[in-house]
Amino acid sequence: MTTAPLYFDYAATTPVDDRVIETMLTCLGREANFGNPASSGHAYGQAAREAVDQARRQVAEQIGAQADDLVWTSGATESNNLALKGIAQGCKQPGHLITSQLEHKAVLDTAAELERQGWAVTRLAPDAEGLIQPEAVQAALRADTRLVSLMAVNNELGTITDFAAIGQLLRAHGALLHVDAAQAVGKVTIDLARQAVDLMSFSAHKVYGPKGIGALYVGPRARDGLRAQMHGGGHERGLRSGTLPSHQIVGMGSAFALAGRPGDAEYQRIAALASRLRDGLLALPGVSLNTASAQRVPHTLNLCIDSPGFNSRALAGDLAVSSTSACNSASNAASHVLLALGIGELRARNSVRVSVGRYTQQADVDRAIAAFQRVVGAAALALW
Repeated sequence: MTTAPLYFDYAATTPVDDRVIETMLTCLGREANFGNPASSGHAYGQAAREAVDQARRQVAEQIGAQADDLVWTSGATESNNLALKGIAQGCKQPGHLITSQLEHKAVLDTAAELERQGWAVTRLAPDAEGLIQPEAVQAALRADTRLVSLMAVNNELGTITDFAAIGQLLRAHGALLHVDAAQAVGKVTIDLARQAVDLMSFSAHKVYGPKGIGALYVGPRARDGLRAQMHGGGHERGLRSGTLPSHQIVGMGSAFALAGRPGDAEYQRIAALASRLRDGLLALPGVSLNTASAQRVPHTLNLCIDSPGFNSRALAGDLAVSSTSACNSASNAASHVLLALGIGELRARNSVRVSVGRYTQQADVDRAIAAFQRVVGAAALALW
C-alpha cells in the first residue's frame, strides 16, 4: 500500500477540522437544519437563520468586529473583488488605487481590470526584507487616491504587513484601506474595533474550515460607498445576493471559533516545529531563505535550493509542498512574488514553499528534513 505524502502545504489549504465537520452536518440531511435562511415565515427558515447569525457572531468575535459588518461570500477571491470593484463603482469617476507587486492574483487581476476601466494603479515594490512599509504607501498617495489594498500576511513568504499603521495614515488622507486577511486569522492580531481598516477579506479553507465560503468585513467608512457585484434577491443587506449555504457558513463560524490567537499554546507549538524545520533545512548545502525578515509568521517558509540538479517534483512522493502559490501553479509560471523580490527566474523556479499547521507533528518535521536531504543529495550527485 502506497503511503500518502506528508502534508506541508497548509498555506494552500487546510484540512477541515473534524469538529467543524460535526457542525456542518447539523445543516445537512432531511432530519437536519436544512431550511433556507431567507424563509422567515416558518420554523425551518428561522432555525437556519439563527444558525447563520450564530456563525456570523463567531467570525465577528475572532476579528473584533460587529456581526452586522460581515457579508458572506464564496471566499477571499470574491471578497477581494467585491471590495475593489464595489468601491470603484461607488466613486463618481475613476481615481487612484495603491496595491503592491506581492499581492494575490485575486487583487492584482482585479486591479488590472480597474486599470482598463480608467483607474490609475500604483503597484508598490517590496523593500529588501520583502515588506511593504507604511512609508512607501505614504509616498505613493495622491490627491485622488481612493483605495489601498494590501494583504496582512503574504501567502508565499509569510511576511506581515503593518496594516494597522498604514490604516492610520490613510485616515488622515481620507482613502480607504482594504486588507486581504486570508492567511492572517489566528496568526496576527486582528481587532477591527481598534485597527483602522475599512474592508477585510477572509476565507474559511485557510482556517480549517470548508472551501467555498468566506466573508468581507465592511466598516462604517466603506459602507455607503460599496456597490454589490451580485444581484438578485437583496441578500446580505443588498451587498451579495444568493441563497446562503448554511452548512458552509456554520463551518466557517466553527473554524473561526477554534482558530486561536497569536501567541497561544498552539501558535507556540507550531512556531517551535517551524523553527526545527527551518534549522534542519538551512543546514543542508545550497538551501537558503528567500527572505530573512523577522516580521513574519512562523507557519510559512520560502526556500531556495541552489543546486542545478534540484527538482521539487522529486519531493512529491514524500512531501506535499508548493513550488509557488496555487494561483501561479495553475499556469506553471514562476512566482510573481519571488520575481518581485528581484531574485531572478532561475532562483524563483528553484524555490519551494513549505508550510506547517494544526496537524503537523515533530516526527513529520524530521521526516521532511530527511526527504529534503535525500533529494538535495541526489541532485548534487547527479552533477558529478
